[in-house]
Amino acid sequence: MPTIEEGGVEKNLFIISNYLIEKTSNVSLITISKKFKNKFSKKINLITFNFDFLERMGRRKKFFLGLYLLFVQILKNRDSIVFCLQGNIYCIILCKLLGIKIIVRSNSSPDGWSQNSFKILCYKFIFSLADKIIVNSIDFKKKFKIKFNLDAVCIYNPLNKKEIIKKSKIKYDIQFNNKKLHLINVGRLVDQKDQMTLLKAVNLIKDKLNFNLLIVGEGEEKNKLLNYIKKYNLTKKVKLIGYKKNPYNLIRRSNIFILSSTYEGLPNVLLETQVLKTYIISSNCPTGPREILLNGKAGSLFKVGDYNSLSKMIIDFSKKKNKHSKEISIGYKNLYRFDYNKNLNKYLKEISALVKI
Repeated sequence: MPTIEEGGVEKNLFIISNYLIEKTSNVSLITISKKFKNKFSKKINLITFNFDFLERMGRRKKFFLGLYLLFVQILKNRDSIVFCLQGNIYCIILCKLLGIKIIVRSNSSPDGWSQNSFKILCYKFIFSLADKIIVNSIDFKKKFKIKFNLDAVCIYNPLNKKEIIKKSKIKYDIQFNNKKLHLINVGRLVDQKDQMTLLKAVNLIKDKLNFNLLIVGEGEEKNKLLNYIKKYNLTKKVKLIGYKKNPYNLIRRSNIFILSSTYEGLPNVLLETQVLKTYIISSNCPTGPREILLNGKAGSLFKVGDYNSLSKMIIDFSKKKNKHSKEISIGYKNLYRFDYNKNLNKYLKEISALVKI
């Protein structure tokens, strides 16, 4: 994984890597982002460059440096198996040229990155060369079959409920007024997460409800969002508070978690919100939210980009605040699907099928 940032993919990287090193004899991690090395077991062999300035390089440059490190590592260890979580296409090509087995984990729905026929044909051919493809939701698996006519293995994200609950008890200085309806969104400030739809929704209800919205995250869309907040006089109701390593206390104390993404894979943040028993309103984007929310039985779903429907759902919740405990309970009870040990063991099983451990 050449670049390690702050998100759901990274959380899974840390969990899966640390699990595998306890079950196997030799695990190496290839990355340029060594600032996260404390997240990994000391038993893992970290393969990187010892130049701090590389951390400031762009993602694309880090990616190709990571490929170079992978190439060198494969030449040294011809019996390796590669497990790729980033840059699947180039990794598959490199491994097949060198005769190395490769498992790829695709992290987000093909709807977000295969928009034209030429790309679909290219991806179909290259993905077919992989020894195994892992995806993180059943809908995702179906999408892969429809788009590329390829079979993938579905392994849900392993969810550590105890850790989330423990972290949710660590307090922040942010004040919560019980007389207000508290809304929260957690995610990178990028087009995919579409916080603009959320802002448009709350703009429609700013004179109808006494609410507060926290948007947690950093990203390239920050100035665009800030300009909208200022233009429509939302500064007293909406706060962009930047990236928080531990947002769980904020989620637990909020009334509604809102996910507005245009596409996902299986959004960890919705699972974490269910652990903390906060109500969820989510876009019905491909893939994950519908599956997590059991087609609306464990939360509310709105059409991607439909800020009118989202605003109505927020108002509806405010009128029936105490009548949504059933959906919250259903979501919590169905978290067994994402059991930590069960899903980690599935990774071990898939890898064991390709290489002797």
